[in-house]
Amino acid sequence: MATTIVNPLREGLRLARTPEPSTIVIFGGSGDLTQRKLMPALYNLALQRLLPGSFSIVGSARQPLTDDQYRAELHDAVGEHSRTKPLNEEVWKTFAEHLFFVPTPDDHGYDALRERLDHLDVELGTNANRLFYLATPPGSYAAIVKAIGVHGLRGRTGWARIVVEKPFGRDRQSARELTETIHQVFREDEVFRIDHYLGKETVQNILVMRFANGIFEPIWNRQYVDHVQITAAETIGVEERAGYYEQAGAMRDIVQNHLLQLLALVAMEPPAAFDDKAVRDEKVKVLRALRAIRAEDLPDHAVRGQYTHGFIEGVAVPGYREEPGIAKDSRTETYVALKGFVDNWRWEGTPFYMRTGKRLPKRTTEIAIQFRVAPHQLFSREASAGLDPNALVLRIQPDEGVSLKFGAKVPVQGIRIRSVNMDFDYGASFMVDAPDAYETLILDALRGDATLFTRRDEVDQQWAFVDPIIAAWAASPEPPYFYEAGSWGPPEADALIEQDGREWRKA
Repeated sequence: MATTIVNPLREGLRLARTPEPSTIVIFGGSGDLTQRKLMPALYNLALQRLLPGSFSIVGSARQPLTDDQYRAELHDAVGEHSRTKPLNEEVWKTFAEHLFFVPTPDDHGYDALRERLDHLDVELGTNANRLFYLATPPGSYAAIVKAIGVHGLRGRTGWARIVVEKPFGRDRQSARELTETIHQVFREDEVFRIDHYLGKETVQNILVMRFANGIFEPIWNRQYVDHVQITAAETIGVEERAGYYEQAGAMRDIVQNHLLQLLALVAMEPPAAFDDKAVRDEKVKVLRALRAIRAEDLPDHAVRGQYTHGFIEGVAVPGYREEPGIAKDSRTETYVALKGFVDNWRWEGTPFYMRTGKRLPKRTTEIAIQFRVAPHQLFSREASAGLDPNALVLRIQPDEGVSLKFGAKVPVQGIRIRSVNMDFDYGASFMVDAPDAYETLILDALRGDATLFTRRDEVDQQWAFVDPIIAAWAASPEPPYFYEAGSWGPPEADALIEQDGREWRKA
């Protein structure tokens, strides 16, 4: 009889990536986030056989749906929004057998939910392991968490974890209050604050680029880096989110979480290990070292803008104040540009420029590390006319990859230098579709790996940085600077970086 030889390294990797039997409970189970992101992600995990052998998914919302109605609704949603097409009907059929729905319009609904979860533990062997996902508006978080505790939804034996979507609070105080409410039911190590940017392949690749290669880390500091630019640009407006966006603005919506997390990953020191504690310990050190921007320093360090009518890809679009649900005199910022400094040994004096905005010409998120010019120029000014400073650019979306800009001789007689790019593209290099960020993060939450989630002290420090800026803008009689939809923001944002002798990258 032939003997099957198992590679212990591959077997260990497989076992490490297989979550324990568990139930996923999605509050807001019939909402937009569930239909567009969560359920397609779970289906794709099932398609890749990465879900536990025994699992169930229970949606919960106010609507009085039956299991069959819920499955039919999600079938269409997953078919439309899954990154893998067409829908594999055979896989879906098996997957749908593990989908259930329990209406929770009142306290009796939560009791019914507890009974259903207990029944599924016995029927499907999910061992009372439960992952709760808050896919509801933020105003419902506290009430749902309290209901989980009051109605005993955690289960009597297995583990319990909770995934909380952003925004986590609307300022530092409310974030602390929400944390205290959650801690009445869940320990901090059971809380997974999700930022989907951290699940993107290129964001994770920041750590790999720095710490798996010997050529980058030695020059990743103030001695060699002139400055860092972080850009998160969107072509869309507020869409259907007017009510939320009027209260949040670009600072709360993007800067407080996404951009500051990217800054922390770029600026952090090498962690002692690649685990949740070591990585997050280093990130929070960066956030603590981030220099506060005082009200009197705002003109030289921060610009806020708001888009007016214009054109996106040749199509006329309305201004922010003309969008449905937006006040005609709204002062909400749709654009933010910041100049920040990390006051530590590695980065002292190196500016970090951040910008984000809606209705910009191009949808892109990228991090550009621009290096200092060579200390001694051997070549004439005429020969070097086409030479730009070296730059390492990490493209996070939509075309994930990395490019390195360097100078090369133009193949002509004599010396003429031009900047060229060396490009790495995820899709072309690996010939596979990268997993969606939610696939990565849901799988990590099921495994109990919090490395790519934010910890309470990270959130606290992020709010500590943005709160004074938001307060100063609120107290100022000056409105945001206006910029035309389809432009790269207000001229004042250009002046912010140009006053230092630099300019924004042409993303």
